Amino acid sequence: MKKTIMSVLSLCSLMAYSQESKEKNIDEVLIYATKNVYKVDSTDVVAKLPLKNIENPQVYNSISKYVIKDQLSTSFQAVLNNATGVSRLWESTGRAGDGAEYYTMRGFSVQPTLVNGMPNVNNFVEPINIESTEVLKGPSGTLFGSSVISYGGLINVTTKKPYDHFGGEIGAIVGSNKLNRYTLDVNAPLGKNVFARLVSAYHYEDSFQDAGFNKYIFVAPSLKVVASDKLTFLINTEFKSSEGANAPMIFLSRYAPLSFNSIDIFEKYYKRSFTDNSLTVKTPSFSLQGQVLYKINKNWTSQTVVSTSNSKTDGYYQYLWDSANGDEFTRFISKVNGSTYTVDVQQNFQGDFKISSIRNRMVVGLDYFSADVESNGAWVANGTVSLINGTDTGKLTPYNTDLILSNATSSKTTSNITTKSLYISDVIDFLPNLSVMASLRLDHYQGVAMYSTEEVKSQTTFSPKFGIVYQPIMNKLSLFANYMNGFKNLAPGNLFDSTGNVIGVQVYDPERANQWEVGVKTNLYKDKISLTTSYYHILVSNKLMADATNPNNQVQSGEVESKGFEISLVTNPIQGLSMIAGYSYNDSKVTKDDASAGYLGLRPEEAGPQNLFNFWANYKISTGVLKGLGFGVGANYASQHKTLNRSNIGTFILPSYLVFNSVISYTANKYNINLKFDNFTNEKYFTGWSTVTPQRPSTVALGVDFKF
Repeated sequence: MKKTIMSVLSLCSLMAYSQESKEKNIDEVLIYATKNVYKVDSTDVVAKLPLKNIENPQVYNSISKYVIKDQLSTSFQAVLNNATGVSRLWESTGRAGDGAEYYTMRGFSVQPTLVNGMPNVNNFVEPINIESTEVLKGPSGTLFGSSVISYGGLINVTTKKPYDHFGGEIGAIVGSNKLNRYTLDVNAPLGKNVFARLVSAYHYEDSFQDAGFNKYIFVAPSLKVVASDKLTFLINTEFKSSEGANAPMIFLSRYAPLSFNSIDIFEKYYKRSFTDNSLTVKTPSFSLQGQVLYKINKNWTSQTVVSTSNSKTDGYYQYLWDSANGDEFTRFISKVNGSTYTVDVQQNFQGDFKISSIRNRMVVGLDYFSADVESNGAWVANGTVSLINGTDTGKLTPYNTDLILSNATSSKTTSNITTKSLYISDVIDFLPNLSVMASLRLDHYQGVAMYSTEEVKSQTTFSPKFGIVYQPIMNKLSLFANYMNGFKNLAPGNLFDSTGNVIGVQVYDPERANQWEVGVKTNLYKDKISLTTSYYHILVSNKLMADATNPNNQVQSGEVESKGFEISLVTNPIQGLSMIAGYSYNDSKVTKDDASAGYLGLRPEEAGPQNLFNFWANYKISTGVLKGLGFGVGANYASQHKTLNRSNIGTFILPSYLVFNSVISYTANKYNINLKFDNFTNEKYFTGWSTVTPQRPSTVALGVDFKF
C-alpha cells in the first residue's frame, strides 16, 4: 500500500495544471481561511426546495465536509457528535432490516436512512464520501413518508458529486488499535460536459477490547452529464465489502426484576469483549441513484430519481442475555444469512412563480417505495459469562458453534412493504418578510406479514405540515413556528399464544405523531453568527407497546409525550476561528399505557440522556510565519441515561460522561497534516438501550493527505 501511495504522489507531482485549476485551488484556500465553512446556508433536502435556513420553519443541523476534515473523523458517530441533541444508543449490528447504528433525537430512536434525500438501508455511512449531513428535527412524515422517519427527526447524508475540473486528494491515517486507513478522492472531466468522480477508502481497525475488528473496502463512483442548458444526468453509486468481529451486546433482563444496581460490575471487565476474532460477519452492500434534472421553463424544474440499495448479512451474530442473578449472562448466537433490498422512485416538480404579486415556491411529488427483508438462521445458547469473575464457558470457534447449531432448527423470516405517495408543499411569500409553508401527503401502504403470505389490508394516511416565518430583519433574524406530523405504517406482526407458538397475524393501525414548535433563527454580525433556538412539543398516539399479559405480543395501547428545547450555534467570530456548539434538554414520558406493563409515567428507554451538549472550536493561523498551523478542541457531554426503566423490572442508570477531543494540524496549499487525540482524558463511559455497552477510551491518530 505504501508503494502505491508513493507512486500516485509521484505521478501527481509531474502533472501539469491549467491556470483555471490553480486559481480555483487558491480561491478555496483563501475562502477557507476567512469564511466560516462550517456553516451551510441552504439545502434542497429539508424542504425539497432550495430554501435558506433562516426562511425555513423547520429546525435542522447541517454538518459540512470541512468539519469532518478538521476533526479527522473516521466514523459516522464522530460526524454526528456535532449535531445538537443526538446521542448513540446502539452500535451497528449489521443484521438484515435494521442493522445500522441507532441514535436518539428528541426522545425517539432514529437511524441514518436517507442518502441525497432518498431511502437507503445499507447499514453503513463512510465519512470520506460525505459532502454534508443534514439532521432534520421533528416528525417529518409529510415530505418523507413513514418508512424512513423517526418522530424525533431523520438523518440525511448528501454525498460528494462530480465537478467541472480536474482535482482531488489522497490520504492516509494511522493510529491506535492498529488503525490503518487509506482514502482517494479524484475528479476528472471525461469530455465536454461529462465529469466523473471516484471516492474510495480502505479501513482496518481493531477493537479497544481484547478481541474484535472491522475492515472494509469502500468505492463510490459518480458521473455527471450536462446534456444541455436544460438537461442534466447524475449517477451516484456506493459499493462496500466488509468483515468484522463484534463484541456481543450485553442485554439487561426485560422479564425479571433487575439484579444489578451499580455500573461497577460492568467496569470491572471494560476491555473484555467475550468474543473471538474467528466469529466474523460479512456485510456487503451496494446502492445506486440516478437523477434526471430538466428545466422545463424559467419557473419549473423536473427532478426524476431512481434509487436502489441492497445489503446482505452472512456470519455470526451474538448477544449476552441477563440471567437475572446479579452475575451471569447467557450467550445466544446464530449464523445468520439475510438481505435487505429497497427501491424508491420519485418524481418532483419544483416551481418558483408568482400569483399576482405573491411569490410561491412549490414542490409537487410522487413517490413509490418498496422494501424486502429476508433473514435465515437459528439461535442457540453457547456458554455463560460471569461478570464477577470474568469466566466464559462458551466454545468460541466456528467449528464448535456450527456443531451446536447443527441440532437447531433454522427459521426463515420475510417481510415486504410497498408505499405509494403523493405530496405537495408550497412556501407562500405574502410579504417579503412573511412566508407560510403548507404541505400535505397522501400515503398508501401495503405489506406482507412475517411467516405468512397473507397480504394485509391497505392503509391510506394523510399527513399535514404547516409553518410560518416572520423576519423582523430580513435575512438576519427570523421568528418561526411549525406544526409537523409524522406517522409510521407498522409492518404486521405475529400473534403468539402463552407458550410462544404463532397462532395468527396481527395487523396494526398507523402510529401518529404531532409536533408544534416555536423558535428564533439568526444570521448576524456580517453572517458570522448563525444561531437557532426553539421549544417543541411532540405527542405520539397509537404507540405500539409490549403486551402486559404476553411479552411475546405487542398492543397499540401507548401514548408518549416528548418536549424540550434546543440551542444550536455555528459561528466564525474572528478570522481563522470556526465554532460549533449545541445544547438540548428533553423531557419524555409514557402518558398512556397498561399500568401493569411498567412504562406508564416513566421516561422511555429509547429517549436517551435528558441533557446533551456538544462543542467544537478550530483555529487556523492565516498570516505570519506560523500560517497554516491549526488547533482544535471539542467536548461532548451527556447526562445520566436510564437504559432500563420499568416500574415492574427496575431502573438501571448509565452514568453521565464528558469526553474531550483535540487536534493539532498544519494546512498548506497541497497537503494537510492532522494529529488527533480522542477522549484524551480517558473517560470510561457507556451507552445503551436496555443494554450496557462500553465505549472507546483514549486514542491517537495521525493523518496526512495530499491535494492534486
